[in-house]
Amino acid sequence: MKNKFVSDLTSEQILTSFFLVVAKEVRNTREGKPYLRMELGDRTGTIEARMWDRFENVANQVARDDFIHVKARVEIYKNRPQLFIESLRRAGIEEVDISDYVPRTSADVEKLFAELLQTARSLQNPWLRSLVLKFLEDPFVASRFKRAPAAKTIHHAYLGGLLEHVSSLCGLARAVAGHYPELNLDLLLTGVILHDVGKLDELTYDRAIGYTNEGQLLGHIVMELETVNRAIGTIPGFPGPLKTVVEHLLISHHGEYEFGSPKLPMIREALVLHFLDDLDSKLASVRTALAGPSAEPAWSDWSTALQRRFLRLEEFLKPEAGGSSSKETSSGKSEQARAPEPPPSLFK
Repeated sequence: MKNKFVSDLTSEQILTSFFLVVAKEVRNTREGKPYLRMELGDRTGTIEARMWDRFENVANQVARDDFIHVKARVEIYKNRPQLFIESLRRAGIEEVDISDYVPRTSADVEKLFAELLQTARSLQNPWLRSLVLKFLEDPFVASRFKRAPAAKTIHHAYLGGLLEHVSSLCGLARAVAGHYPELNLDLLLTGVILHDVGKLDELTYDRAIGYTNEGQLLGHIVMELETVNRAIGTIPGFPGPLKTVVEHLLISHHGEYEFGSPKLPMIREALVLHFLDDLDSKLASVRTALAGPSAEPAWSDWSTALQRRFLRLEEFLKPEAGGSSSKETSSGKSEQARAPEPPPSLFK
């Protein structure tokens, strides 16, 4: 069983433990010396690992998504831990507990999915309701929807992440449609539920989160367009113009050409879908950055997803020392503190 997690490796130490191989390659130093570089992980994160000597045989025996048992030395380099492996071997599946190695949402997946089904069944447009339920009421799709991550690394990159992301977007969609009555809520919710359905096939998530071959070659937008069109084809009489609108929601939800969007949003609901999707994914990345350890107590580590660090705001929102509303006198009685005098006006 696993005794040391990645999150435990914060100081120099010697360890013997099991890890999941997230990535593996043989590299050369500037002097031309080969070495084995790996990214090892568990449910708490990943860590870079290197093996400098006698790695040739084990490198051929170990592949991505394998479990390995390592003896290694932890060293801190640029405020980050790294593993320097002394020995390793491939581990059998019977030696590990899968739940130790794949991060997952802390939310109640069954509850989230039940709420999502209720949302889908509440759609007033019968064509959109039938389309969305084609996916959510299919047992094979439902089982994967409950398990899939929303991304490999950027946001909601853990089991159940896609469902958590979509559930969050449903709440945002209702709030925004309540503020802007010109929006069609049924159409917006349809886009929310289906906008990342291609990730069920784009990503692998049995062990480490990665990409399928089709996912690498096509991407989730192309894959979901085909899947949704196939579903529409099974609904007799589905209106052609509505089909075109749904297709536009899917292919424009990345919002900008440089973000991989084939078209810019040209429908109000498509524009809103893009901004809500972007907001939810970015705040999830901020949440991840602030939840992790960092070298400076007041700041998160560098967020690769957002190219910045984030301030831990809690300390800045605390009331100043001595700022309580009451104080104790020399007689032991408490008296209400006086409100501070207002500063002189700047405009006199």
